[in-house]
Amino acid sequence: MKYILLVILLTANAVARLTPASSGHTTRQGHPPLTITHLTGDCYVYTTYGLAGGEPYPANSMYLVTGKGVVMFDVPWDSTQDQPLFDSIYSRHHQRVVLCISTHFHEDRTAGLSYLRQQGIPTWSSALTRELCRLHHTNEAANVFTKDTTFTVGNYSFQTFYPGAGHTKDNIVIWVPEVRVLYGGCFVKSMEAPDLGNLADADPVAWPAAVQRLMKEFPDPDFVIPGHLAWTDKRSLLHTAKLLEEYKAVH
Repeated sequence: MKYILLVILLTANAVARLTPASSGHTTRQGHPPLTITHLTGDCYVYTTYGLAGGEPYPANSMYLVTGKGVVMFDVPWDSTQDQPLFDSIYSRHHQRVVLCISTHFHEDRTAGLSYLRQQGIPTWSSALTRELCRLHHTNEAANVFTKDTTFTVGNYSFQTFYPGAGHTKDNIVIWVPEVRVLYGGCFVKSMEAPDLGNLADADPVAWPAAVQRLMKEFPDPDFVIPGHLAWTDKRSLLHTAKLLEEYKAVH
């Protein structure tokens, strides 16, 4: 296990750039606006929208408020919501974003990375994710880790975990032990999901074993946050396993 202790120092210019804007914000045409929902403790789920099949489709991400600033798990899918998210975070918590971790290379997890880097905010992903970002010409993080890593920011520690290939070959999850939250990203399918969704970069053969590995590593989370659709039911890992069984039965 790799450990990273982060001491966050924002320059005067970075602080100025992160000050909330006073004007209103709009989404891309036809996209619903950003929503932020309190999850538990200092954890918040935020949802933005992109297009899937020509229709707006929700993407869940998360942020954690620590004593040393706010940590983002993934970024808005709709990049027009980057600044509104920052404004909302500052308005709610009087804290600034100090770190972001992206959980795989797809645009619903990386679209805002260039914006964060412009603000001087440290961005992280796995080395494999950055390799795939370069291959697929998506935004990449400035920093990488090569193994499961525990970050400490302020009063919170959180762990990245690679269960194996699934939705993509680089997908990771993030575990926040103090509040027993498992941020599953797109590796985990919501209870609302009728199927496995986008399989363009998936490995449905490896995915079932990876789900079992994840459930063994974190057997009893209080909350499980999938990458899309409803996130209030923690049985979504079991639902993911069920969908994979159904997929195997017909392929």
